[in-house]
Amino acid sequence: MLVIRTVILLCACWVLPVCAGTIYSQFPTEIDPHGHYVFYSHGFIVEGTNPKPVHKTFGVYDFVAVKEALADESYHLIAYHRPKGTEPFTFAKKLAADVEALISAGVAESNISLVGFSRGGALSILAANELKRTHINLIILAGCAGLIKNHTSVKAYGKVYSIFERSDQVGSCQFLIDRSDVTKFEEISINTGLSHGAFYKPKDEWLLPIKKWLKD
Repeated sequence: MLVIRTVILLCACWVLPVCAGTIYSQFPTEIDPHGHYVFYSHGFIVEGTNPKPVHKTFGVYDFVAVKEALADESYHLIAYHRPKGTEPFTFAKKLAADVEALISAGVAESNISLVGFSRGGALSILAANELKRTHINLIILAGCAGLIKNHTSVKAYGKVYSIFERSDQVGSCQFLIDRSDVTKFEEISINTGLSHGAFYKPKDEWLLPIKKWLKD
């Protein structure tokens, strides 16, 4: 069954100019106006050249495995590996510009999702604040921390989903929602006991809700 499914997918990719399920490390050169696009922004520790950095407390952040686990045949996944010292507001403007480029190419606003963990979650929020679009999807993974708390003019927009780990210092995004005018807000907590490291590797506790939200 797996072999047949793989062959069918490969054939589809051969016929179509762009194929859902692809993981892009750069903005795609060809856009499917009928497709769904997901941007995943990694945590601060991954900034640099190492896709598998090690935190002294939380262990390995496996960026490669997270990307592969997030990938799905129903959407295109764009996951940039940011350089060390990336300025948050500058990168958020780039992310917002990429979203606008997709919309200009005919992609529906509701078919675009910004997903980010920790610093990446903050960057996704900043990008949504730049865009100010009401139908975009924003998924925040333990990303409502100091950067967002300290910049009180920053607001969330669109359909907002949040996941935080109960043993982590970074908690609920409710304070952000309270100062925003979002289309929808849904938040869940997970309890792995791994603190911030719960999101360092693929885990069903947060992957399955994300996949469900992305397909709703």
